[in-house]
Amino acid sequence: MSEAVSALGNASFEGFATIRELGPTGMVTLRAKHDLPVLPEALQKVLGVGLPGQRRILSAGNVRVGWMSPDELLILMPYAEVAGKVAALTEALGGAHALVVDVSDARCLFAIEGPTAAQVLMKLCPVDMAALEADELRRTRLAQVAAAFWAEEGGFRLVAFRSVAAYVMGLLTHSAQPGSEIFPG
Repeated sequence: MSEAVSALGNASFEGFATIRELGPTGMVTLRAKHDLPVLPEALQKVLGVGLPGQRRILSAGNVRVGWMSPDELLILMPYAEVAGKVAALTEALGGAHALVVDVSDARCLFAIEGPTAAQVLMKLCPVDMAALEADELRRTRLAQVAAAFWAEEGGFRLVAFRSVAAYVMGLLTHSAQPGSEIFPG
């Protein structure tokens, strides 16, 4: 098996916020209606995390489960754990109408960090950042591409398609250029 590689070689940028590509991260898409009776139990049993509410993200240790749509969850975990967790989730869901897919190599993850990190996203996304709640996951546009982000300690995490990783890094680094703050210190 070949070794996982980061989309951009763990690229980083220091501006008025720090931008980092976070390398290989395990990501699983789980497609199922959220009212599926076995879903909350399967998530808890396999991942130690419950079913998130609409536009929420839940965490337990190094696992995150985010609500993407009424029939889609995004699950993040260490890259090396994906195959085992996909198999365990598929088994826990039994014959239920559900699909569990490893999308790790089709996605990329970025960190936007620092006390002014929200300003980077304010310039790129049609989201009221002041109204963003602590456990809220926003699925939106980042300029011309689809993205999802949530707050984490010290900043934000942003998921996008790997095929546009360089474009996303360019957007984020341009937005974080020193001197381009929306609310200068």
